[in-house]
Amino acid sequence: MKLHPVKVHPSKALLPREEQLAWKIAGVAADRVAVQKPVAEMIINRIIDNAAVAIAAINRSAPTTARAMAMGHPRKGGAAVFGLPAGKGVSPEWAAWANGTAVRELDMHDTFLAADYSHPGDNIPPILAVAQSLERSGRELIRGIATGYEIQVDLVRAICLHEHKVDHIAHLGPSAAAGIGTLLGLKQEVIYQAVQQALHTTITFRQSRKGEISSWKAFAPAHAGKLAVEAVDRAMRGEGAPSPIYEGEDSVIAWVLDGRSHREVVYDQAFYQVPLPEKGEPKRAILDTYTKEHSAEYQSQALIDLAFRMREQIPDQEAIEKIIIHTSHHTHYVIGTGANDPQKMDPKASRETLDHSIMYIFAVALQDGRWHHVDSYAPRRAARPDTVRLWHKIETREEEEWTRRYHSTDPDEKAFGARVEILMKDGSTLVDEMAVANAHPLGAKPFVREDYIRKFEILTEGILSPRESNRFLEVVQDLPRLAAGELHLLNIALPRGALAEGKPGIF
Repeated sequence: MKLHPVKVHPSKALLPREEQLAWKIAGVAADRVAVQKPVAEMIINRIIDNAAVAIAAINRSAPTTARAMAMGHPRKGGAAVFGLPAGKGVSPEWAAWANGTAVRELDMHDTFLAADYSHPGDNIPPILAVAQSLERSGRELIRGIATGYEIQVDLVRAICLHEHKVDHIAHLGPSAAAGIGTLLGLKQEVIYQAVQQALHTTITFRQSRKGEISSWKAFAPAHAGKLAVEAVDRAMRGEGAPSPIYEGEDSVIAWVLDGRSHREVVYDQAFYQVPLPEKGEPKRAILDTYTKEHSAEYQSQALIDLAFRMREQIPDQEAIEKIIIHTSHHTHYVIGTGANDPQKMDPKASRETLDHSIMYIFAVALQDGRWHHVDSYAPRRAARPDTVRLWHKIETREEEEWTRRYHSTDPDEKAFGARVEILMKDGSTLVDEMAVANAHPLGAKPFVREDYIRKFEILTEGILSPRESNRFLEVVQDLPRLAAGELHLLNIALPRGALAEGKPGIF
């Protein structure tokens, strides 16, 4: 890996494109380096993971709406939509929209956390949609997905968006565009323009994850994937983009990220170092990412597992006086009491909001000893009086050491957990901590292929026929051998009449 310095330059500097981050990203995408076997195997795992969470959410409101919108854009030989027969193809950007929304709805697919946050599995729907529409092979799909993961992870390692209240999909647009560029074997110049267009159109703000969180949280990454497909299409037709999109005088860094000081751009104020593979270096970033065992925001994964462990030592939970979760800056300020969101303590809050309340999540995990993607968020479950009492006894506090470990670049030290103090009414205290979730690569039980398959079977039980479930699992594990034009076999169809119908709109 090579670190690339990135900063704002005045227009008169005429920064050569060879020195621009978008050009370097395009160079990585255009590099036809072989995909290593562990990477290819993990890509298969994540395709299984995406399918599991998408089918589990298939008839929820947001995926139903997105699917209905996509069906308004039919295309013979187009991309497949989760739930529908593969023969009912739609235009690829709309398949990316529908499938990306379904994947994101339950907040249960993979994650990577560093300078910023991300769900790198969001790259798969747009890349797969284009691959299906243009009849690419399994090997070409694997190459494209490896690039999507690589670019997103590398951007997330270096450039913090959330401190400027910018949503993390701003890293997804460029990564998906780069992945599609690799899939199609495009030239560096074309990918360069697509990456810039994709970034320019995907700058949005974090209000989608603040206050009363709505269904847009699920739509947002799908929107970025859709825009990335459109950006590549325009670039392939010879159209250009705002440039330099990262380093320009009126660029993203200059006016949205670290480059601005009040109403002026300070050219030496913003400085990022973005790691990218050198030419000929394999793209291995997917191996640094991790999936979720539980349907909840990633910082809650270790805390759910910790709650399961601690509950065994508490015979009477009504005897709890207070619970203090000592954790990182992110956990405290985004999903903890540091967010100062009253909705995070409200039994009537939306599922999306409860998913971002570690107080609610820890209380339910402590009481139930299990976590379920539907039952744990049910309105009746959230409104239980004993749950509300326990929930409101929980607070979070930032602890410097947990913040330091959260931001550590050492994978053996990096942590997303917490230390929990449970104060009892009799004055005794129970203390325990967990750094990473059990399913994390360094956890007590890291996820392997069998776990991804088990997760798929649990989440799709009662939704898919056993025959369709077995067919998909057999095909996806044979992905490298799928020939050009066979990627529609990765689609999963529900039994006739099992799909919810969306409300009418424009399309």
